[in-house]
Amino acid sequence: MGNDLKVTKELHFPHSLGLLYAAMTYYTGFKVNSGEYKVMGLAPYGEPKYAQLIFDNLIDIKQDGTFRLDQSYFDYMGGFSMFSQKFCDLFDHPARKAEDRLEQFHKDMAASIQSVTEDIVSKIVRSLARDYHGIDNLCLAGGVALNCVANGRLLREGYFKNIWVQPASGDSGGALGAALAAHYLHHEKTRDVFFGGDDMKGGLLGPAFSDEEIAARLAPLGAKFERIDDILGVTAKALSAQKAIGWFQGAMEYGPRALGARSILADARAPGMQKDLNLKIKFRESFRPFAPSVLEEKAGEWFDLNAASPYMMFTAPVAEKQRGSIPAVTHIDFSARIQTVSPKTNPLYHALLKRFDELTGCPLILNTSFNVRGEPIVCTPEDAFRCFMGCDLDMLVIGNYVLYKEQQDPALLHDHKATFEAD
Repeated sequence: MGNDLKVTKELHFPHSLGLLYAAMTYYTGFKVNSGEYKVMGLAPYGEPKYAQLIFDNLIDIKQDGTFRLDQSYFDYMGGFSMFSQKFCDLFDHPARKAEDRLEQFHKDMAASIQSVTEDIVSKIVRSLARDYHGIDNLCLAGGVALNCVANGRLLREGYFKNIWVQPASGDSGGALGAALAAHYLHHEKTRDVFFGGDDMKGGLLGPAFSDEEIAARLAPLGAKFERIDDILGVTAKALSAQKAIGWFQGAMEYGPRALGARSILADARAPGMQKDLNLKIKFRESFRPFAPSVLEEKAGEWFDLNAASPYMMFTAPVAEKQRGSIPAVTHIDFSARIQTVSPKTNPLYHALLKRFDELTGCPLILNTSFNVRGEPIVCTPEDAFRCFMGCDLDMLVIGNYVLYKEQQDPALLHDHKATFEAD
């Protein structure tokens, strides 16, 4: 309730759960600091066969979750790799190179590091709940806090009544935390506590563009667009017809998740949508799951989730009676990384979901970030049009304007996939 901050327990570099996960990310052939979520998505395809081997050799963990890493297996302190040869020898496989075929071994390694991570996080949180008995609220931040599968497990274990995860967990969120710490600790400013949610405005803190600005930016690009009065009705109808739509509205999201401002949207009920989006629009690995955006008031009817998840930070099982009805957002283990949408934080996106529900009886749609592999989420109208013209999106809905792919000048089309294959 106050403005003080006191460190009561800490783990020091190089003993880092994030670095352990990063080492396994690199070992399985993905990029450090960007591919960890791929490992998390790959984990359900494997079995945690190597979890005990990790516990027995790489990490010494105590009952309260504190741990030390055996640095003889790692090389990130001063070398040119995340791990040493001893690491590869332990698992009896060389490191996978990027774009090499994924074998069952890599899937089992992903499952193993995910299991280890969840166990360690659970032990730490259980210890905190015991040491600070009577405190109902837990806040999480940092790169490991982006592991929504581990966060979902914490929700189910119920050590704390409420769990809030910083939507920009990681370096950008750390910068925000440092600024707030200086504001309150150094300048001794009064802290006003916000009840009934958080004060981050749904994470929608980035640049926004008026309809006038959008039109002025699109016209020089040669884009063909038309203003639509009923933008929600047109979009909902197109989604129900299984069109893939670029959705660009309001202020951009702060953090790594698309939350309905710079999103690619699709019908979660379409059986082939997950594969098509991965291969034809996102140009990424076919195993990667997509997230559902669901009306907050109806989330409990579709998922085994008893908390709000406005920042897509929790994974939960799809309700058993709904399994099979939303295949495009249901992972192989029947889980989903859920975004609950509230009319308080994103009224326009909530209204779109409501229109889609009225049209189809389904209160959720597939939501993924508006970008292709290797590029950041689009920020400006120019970014959106360029991405739209470089993949198989059917429509771009930007402000109150709609762009249809078949109406655009074919000379403006370009092939993002060819660019990435050349790289």
